[in-house]
Amino acid sequence: MAKVYFVSPRAKAGKGLVDKLRRLIKAAGTVDCAEKGDLVAVKMHFGERGNTATIRPPFVGAVVEEIRRKEARPFLTDSNTLYRGSRSNAVDHMDTAMENGYSYATVKAPVIIADGLNGKEFRNVPIQGKRLKEAKIAAIPLDADAMIVLSHFKGHEMTGFGGAIKNLAMGLASRSGKLVQHQDVKPEVNDKCKVCGKCVHWCPVDAITLGERAVIAGERCIGCGECTVTCPHKAIAVNWKTDVGLLQEKMAEYAYASVKEKREKGKVTFINFVLDVSPECDCCSWSDAPIVPDIGILASDDPVALDQACYDLVNEAPGLRDGRLGDAGQGEPAAGVDKFRIVHPSVDGTIQLRHAEEMGLGSRTYELVRLGE
Repeated sequence: MAKVYFVSPRAKAGKGLVDKLRRLIKAAGTVDCAEKGDLVAVKMHFGERGNTATIRPPFVGAVVEEIRRKEARPFLTDSNTLYRGSRSNAVDHMDTAMENGYSYATVKAPVIIADGLNGKEFRNVPIQGKRLKEAKIAAIPLDADAMIVLSHFKGHEMTGFGGAIKNLAMGLASRSGKLVQHQDVKPEVNDKCKVCGKCVHWCPVDAITLGERAVIAGERCIGCGECTVTCPHKAIAVNWKTDVGLLQEKMAEYAYASVKEKREKGKVTFINFVLDVSPECDCCSWSDAPIVPDIGILASDDPVALDQACYDLVNEAPGLRDGRLGDAGQGEPAAGVDKFRIVHPSVDGTIQLRHAEEMGLGSRTYELVRLGE
């Protein structure tokens, strides 16, 4: 049975939440995955420009400091986004990370974008999944000696909630890997095409030819997504309509692929911050009011057990009526009610937990170890 360590958000003089995070790190052995001289990826979600619910920089700084105590070399990392926002290339992404508080001056670690300048730096990781046989995982975290994954636990319109599993799956996939998870149909070219030829260059199977516009040969297309994420004119658009159950199963398989080797070697651990539990993902350029009070910080070496524990704690907590739950006409939902199903009624977020367990990423059975105040 996996152990999940927990500290509440209560604080007082000399025992602030940053101090409690350090206690949590020690109790859970979070930085034991790092050895002297290791290059340690601190996997984060830097948040879209304008989002205010991301993990607070003092928490990240505390994790970095604990890694440095091991004489290891930490860096913060995240992969570029599929959508065209403030994080779809490395330059804008690093600017956004700095604007959101994740600069060397504040956290004492450099930012290195996981999949390179424009999302092309990745490797195909073979897996034996129900949906996929390989995953396009960002190269930088794969090359790191160890990894500590920091996740903000919150809601999500397509996956019910997002925690460690989603942070691994979407956050460590290349841009085309994100597309594989999101899109179920092969791409088509629309009338925005400028016949620039960039899609032809990046197609790995020579399925694209140029005429009055680019033409994709459906029988040759393998659905890799490189043309979609490469086109600078949005002429090969992302089809965001997908079966949410299928998306979550692909997501679980990507999460498994992203840490397969490091888990086998004991070189990856996880911390979830169940604070500012917003109803939507931090990819939004805003942050709505939280749906429950702050619950605390949890840590484990098992990402499935960790997400399950966070999911359970959120649903055991009383809901907040002055937010999305109130908008849904639920007033103030009592403890034990599934808050994520109220906010996103058509999405069963437990699919990702079930499939991640089936893939061997971890166990949904856990022991919650509450550290004293």
